[in-house]
Amino acid sequence: MADGLLRERRTAALSAACLLLAGGLALGGCATTDGTAAGDASGATAVAAAGDAGGSPSVSAPAPASASASASVSASASASASDSASASASTSASGSAKPSASAGTPAAATARPAGTSSGSVFTGLAFDTCTAPSAATMNAWRGTSPYGAIAVYVGGRNRGCAQPQLTASWVRTVSTAGWKLIPLYVGAQPPCQTGSSPEKITAATAATLGTADGADAVAKASALGMRAGSTLYLDVEAYSAADTACADAVLTYTQAFDRAVRARSYRPGFYGFASSSAAGIARAAAAGKPDLPEALWYAKYDGAADTTSSFPYAAGLFTGHRRGHQYQVNQRETYGGATLTIDRNAWDAPVAVTG
Repeated sequence: MADGLLRERRTAALSAACLLLAGGLALGGCATTDGTAAGDASGATAVAAAGDAGGSPSVSAPAPASASASASVSASASASASDSASASASTSASGSAKPSASAGTPAAATARPAGTSSGSVFTGLAFDTCTAPSAATMNAWRGTSPYGAIAVYVGGRNRGCAQPQLTASWVRTVSTAGWKLIPLYVGAQPPCQTGSSPEKITAATAATLGTADGADAVAKASALGMRAGSTLYLDVEAYSAADTACADAVLTYTQAFDRAVRARSYRPGFYGFASSSAAGIARAAAAGKPDLPEALWYAKYDGAADTTSSFPYAAGLFTGHRRGHQYQVNQRETYGGATLTIDRNAWDAPVAVTG
């Protein structure tokens, strides 16, 4: 995700994090700093299958257009324990990695549909960016870009970017124009993650913080006009997958967050990194743990705009339109005369209920 300090943290060492696999998980497709896939591109099958069989419909990658200036990435934030293991020459060790941005832009929407939706589920391409763009920019991108949904940071003490545009009026305007919204809440971060996050989990406070943050996420989304039934995605950044105490605290926090969200008639989702935070949720799902997110949005920078072949866990997990895949980051794109730096996502999962 592209949110202030969190964007910097993600810039550095996904390749390093891949060396620290979670509890025997055979995670494949870890990204190198040039955005190419390393390791087993088919993804891991070490997590036992859980849930219903089958897979989510895939989303094909957008065709590249003429090259545009690459958005180079530098990072200066403190690294999480897992991610400081090593760093590539092109980035500084400061968190779970984002590869350098590639030149090129997806083809315009005239060459491909923006996506399809059914109820609260959207299937297609989505983007996220640090600060919610103006309504004018959203209007310029609507119908000229390949995207049909945008992720927005609705709250959380660790939300790093100002959101002057993100109001109930903005939500009404862009939703009426046809955009689907993916609400993201930057909650407390793992206890083993270094850095100066304003809110961090501890073993003692994990359940209390999760309950409070889940209630706050619902309040923030509701104030923006996102109604009951909306899926709210909890953003948990990378941590050392080898630190079981850290992973346990994150799971306790997430379960409490999920219970609080469900108690208010909203639905919990989760955003995390394929080699650590998302892997912890996949492992818990395979083990049949209670109070887990209903949808999993995983960051795996392999350039594959799909939610099936790139899925790094057992094929039976999070099926039935419950997957999102952040596959490229820091892409500078221009549509309708408006330019943004965004992260690209393949989406086949629930979104906010508006209107």
